[in-house]
Amino acid sequence: MFDFLTEEQEEFRALARRIAEEKVRPRAAACDRDGEFPWDLVKTFADAGFYGAYIEEQYGGTGGGVMELVLITEEISRACGGIALAVAATALGAFPIMIGGTDEQKAKYLPRLATGEILAAFCLTEPEAGSDASNMKTTARLEGNHYVLNGLKHFITNAEVAGVYTVIASTDPSKGIMGTSAFIVEKGTPGLSFGKEEDKLGIRASVTKEVIFEDCKIPKKNLIGQPGRGFFNAMQTLDRSRPGVAAQALGIAQGAYDLAVDYVRSRNQFGQAIADFQGIQWMLADMITEIESARALLYKTARAIDAGEKNISRFSAMSKLKCADVAMQVTTDCVQLFGGYGYMRDYPIEKYMRDAKITQIYEGTNQIRRVVISKNVLKEAAKKR
Repeated sequence: MFDFLTEEQEEFRALARRIAEEKVRPRAAACDRDGEFPWDLVKTFADAGFYGAYIEEQYGGTGGGVMELVLITEEISRACGGIALAVAATALGAFPIMIGGTDEQKAKYLPRLATGEILAAFCLTEPEAGSDASNMKTTARLEGNHYVLNGLKHFITNAEVAGVYTVIASTDPSKGIMGTSAFIVEKGTPGLSFGKEEDKLGIRASVTKEVIFEDCKIPKKNLIGQPGRGFFNAMQTLDRSRPGVAAQALGIAQGAYDLAVDYVRSRNQFGQAIADFQGIQWMLADMITEIESARALLYKTARAIDAGEKNISRFSAMSKLKCADVAMQVTTDCVQLFGGYGYMRDYPIEKYMRDAKITQIYEGTNQIRRVVISKNVLKEAAKKR
């Protein structure tokens, strides 16, 4: 209805939707139940060009951007929000290299990421540095031509299944966030190991583990950008990756809504389909209105990022906030529409509610997103005086 997408992007979305329906949906329940990472689908996504969709052509990608990542993530998430992270979390891990990497780093890693040969993971969160990411304890000490990393990263998506890790660590603790730097660490590097796999409420098809550094020695050339720029690289990364979380949430909401519409049309009570009751109709109307509103904001944000607009933090935070809250409300209402069946694992709807919750938490809780938004708004207002 709205002219948000080019013809090529519409075709790309159609491809993602077909793969989600034909390949992802049949695997969703089993991967959720068993906590299985879908390596077979990683190959499917790679063959479809999903991993290179947001990477420049000179590094083996198709030259798309955040909008393409949003479309892929949204469509896969309609079938399974956890499986979608096989693509979205790799983009999160790749963005620091794309944003601040040297030509040599980009040439070495991006082509392998673009083909899906390796996955990536982003290592920022720590046990005492969640919302307060500046409170990190992981250190990187320069010794000759190498950095030595020590510390622990927590709740890391794609941990162990990834082939490359972008890591934010403190190189000068006395300078706080101005003393953090970003690094590339390859899987198999001595001193890099992984903790237990987390037993999660939702997104169970995605691997979440601790990433541990014990005298992990990496070449000095694996520093991303300049020393002391790590925190800023991380913030720029999250500004570009949060629309991916928003797309995951939006896809979850849309997928749940689609199931609920089919259910209320087929479920009969008091001699008629429950879709004929005004109370049910109003719930459906409210849900789809919220979904479409969230989609408009998300697509506007993705287009702004791809157009190179500078002040994207507020809209990135807004799209993540809106889509995540919509996902949680819509999936909860959809479970309600299913009644008692919605509470049973025999029906797929309860999984959507479980998967939705994390979108309000990771890559900055929705409470912190509200702080970011308000600070941006007040800062802009002060400039106008």
